[in-house]
Amino acid sequence: VAPPKRGKRCGAQHRLSLESSKNKCRFNEVTVYLVERKMGSSRRSFLTSLARSKGFRVEYALSDEVTHVVAEDNQAGALWAWLRGSGLRDVSRLQVLDISWFTDSMREGRPVTVETSHLTECSPPTADANVSQYACLRRTTTENHNKIFTDVLEELAENSEFNESKGPCLAFRRAASVLKSLPSAVHCLGAIQGLPCLGEHTKAVMEEILIFGRSFKVEEVQSDERYQALKLFTSVFGVGPKTAEKWYRRGLRSLKEILAEPNIQLNRMQRAGFLYYRDISKAVSKTEAKALRSIIEETAHWIAPDSILALTGGFRRGKEYGHDVDFLLTMPEMGKEEGLLLRVIDRLRDQGILLYCEHQGSTVDMSKLPSRRFEAMDHFEKCFLILRLEEGQMERDEGLAVRVDLVAPPVDRYAFALLGWTGSRQFERDLRRFARKERGMCLDNHALYDKTKKLFLPATSEEDIFAHLGLEYVEPWQRNA
Repeated sequence: VAPPKRGKRCGAQHRLSLESSKNKCRFNEVTVYLVERKMGSSRRSFLTSLARSKGFRVEYALSDEVTHVVAEDNQAGALWAWLRGSGLRDVSRLQVLDISWFTDSMREGRPVTVETSHLTECSPPTADANVSQYACLRRTTTENHNKIFTDVLEELAENSEFNESKGPCLAFRRAASVLKSLPSAVHCLGAIQGLPCLGEHTKAVMEEILIFGRSFKVEEVQSDERYQALKLFTSVFGVGPKTAEKWYRRGLRSLKEILAEPNIQLNRMQRAGFLYYRDISKAVSKTEAKALRSIIEETAHWIAPDSILALTGGFRRGKEYGHDVDFLLTMPEMGKEEGLLLRVIDRLRDQGILLYCEHQGSTVDMSKLPSRRFEAMDHFEKCFLILRLEEGQMERDEGLAVRVDLVAPPVDRYAFALLGWTGSRQFERDLRRFARKERGMCLDNHALYDKTKKLFLPATSEEDIFAHLGLEYVEPWQRNA
């Protein structure tokens, strides 16, 4: 059964009515009545036709034959009071259920067992009704109870990014971020009532998943030739959306076609991306990340015993897997970090594990900071590397090439760099938005600037930055927004 398209629900209802006329009742022990209040007549008609097409008996009139009463966003007390005054012989025998039971049954194609969560009333899945629009005011662990929704929303966000549709991309990412923070799974649209960042488009996608168990919109995106090509091309190290779009417009559809095209001149980073593609397109485990930390830490301490190395990114947030491994490297004394990064690189090269390196020197200019452009790369000295892990250092039976980013901020910028490079992307975006809109400050990976006092605020730790912003400290493992 195809989902209804916006503005074309009548056509969908007609198709479902035709379908239902061909389907005999398969579940004689269940008779459903859909409460129109809050649901609306057109939605009720559509859901009635959908259920009948799947062999359910659905009555338009409430009678003693009804066994299951299904309501959406109705208060339990008011609903029971209405049922008691309806003239039925025995209302106590009724199963009075939330719409989540109906959507679960449609997805399974049969009446599912009634669980506690199906009983009215359906309430928001969080005890805190004041869920903030800012990720930095929420706690988001790696335990995502709403992955069925967030995976779809993030794929739609990626497609919007490929289409350079910044607004929809941000909207989908913010919606996914809110859903990730909820302490339990969403089983009905009533459960998200009042939550921020969940627009009509997001709700339509969620409703489709609740009813059909899948998103037809994202399946349409996944089957789109352009999306498939751009997703494949951007999986190569050094290839961004603009380059991927150029290759697509030249009629290229596979990595083999790109390598065989004589008129394409790959840069050095892209050549390394293709050369080590098989390895660096695989996920890196936490064990492998820790092995890399040991190698780089040992190397750095051999050069400078008091050097400081921190594992950042998703692994600092408690993730088990990632696509690359990020580190910060500095010295406890200002200025002593200069030259350290290049010496570490030379040492890794001498050890025979450096497969690729692109070094960028520091371009920090405090007169131009902080930057309001979130996507802009910071100006610290850094190296983009590909390192080789040997068999004994990892969980695999053969060596592995791994993407590593090494960033070397001076110690007075270290706290800001650690906060920025820890992520997640949406957490950092919202933290900067909160600083700007709620505190009149400007934050990035380099500094925190108070626009009212016209001064830079010092910080030697992440806790100092949260304190300047008047926020409770959020642990790294709670920043998986």
